[in-house]
Amino acid sequence: MSDVPLYSRYAIYGIVALLVIASATRLLLAYRNPAKDYTELRQRIQSWWWMIGILLVMLLASKTIAITFFGVLSFLALKEFFSIVPTRQADRRVLFWAYVAIAFQYYWIATDWYGMFIVFIPVYVFLLLPMRAVLIGETQGFIQALGTVHWGVMLCVFCVSHIAYLLVLPVQNVEAGYIGPVLFLLFITQFNDVCQYIWGKLLGRHKIIPKVSPKKTWEGFIGGLLSVTVVSGFVAPWLTPLDRAEGFVAGAFMAVAGFIGDVVLSSVKRDLHIKDSGTLIPGHGGILDRIDSLIYTAPLFFHYLRYLHY
Repeated sequence: MSDVPLYSRYAIYGIVALLVIASATRLLLAYRNPAKDYTELRQRIQSWWWMIGILLVMLLASKTIAITFFGVLSFLALKEFFSIVPTRQADRRVLFWAYVAIAFQYYWIATDWYGMFIVFIPVYVFLLLPMRAVLIGETQGFIQALGTVHWGVMLCVFCVSHIAYLLVLPVQNVEAGYIGPVLFLLFITQFNDVCQYIWGKLLGRHKIIPKVSPKKTWEGFIGGLLSVTVVSGFVAPWLTPLDRAEGFVAGAFMAVAGFIGDVVLSSVKRDLHIKDSGTLIPGHGGILDRIDSLIYTAPLFFHYLRYLHY
């Protein structure tokens, strides 16, 4: 850890401290309420330890390993998406090229080819996949099938890949290093989820969109928005090139974007009549359940940061 930039090191210590507090709180709750089942909470906290541990190892190893890690994350997310959203049997060869696109997208990142990174999926892959589907010769359900594939690639590959591109942006905050902006994005996004949940539990009375997510309330949303905006303003100058005012703005729109990502994926699951997108992460569900907010916050934060400082 001695070679990790100072502010990023402090951020890592802070994240680990939060996990320790969460684990201790769970043990205290179990001790004071022995009759209550805290299995799900235990699983969620244990999964957080594993997820954060793996993430930090990948980030600290090297840029190439970290970029590869996010490429694997995109693959797992896309695979999970196609496992829950119906596709045609004839589309297997189309799905193959959707998976191949992942390798190319992350190659553009590794070589810092921004021009190709930003147009490859929304232009070239968008045009390629229908052409491959046409060659199969199956027209029944064509529009729905291609819409599903396109949307899956945009969410799970294009949006997620913006996290990885943060790693190759020129370092402007030396004390944060290349991992600083990634830590900031991940922390603020997950902190927003936690804050909206806690404020909703404490004060939630007025539901926002009960048919989509009955537990989401205006009180939770506004409480999370204010909390994240304040924290982001103070943390941003430590981990990113953003100043305090820019950090406040980043926190505000990331809180809104994270909420939208959450409810959009909730709509998908309600349409499919499923509770979770998968079972890979004990206590959390699937990959998509864990990155739903990031799918929206990652590209918005990336372009906000790049517009202001690169």
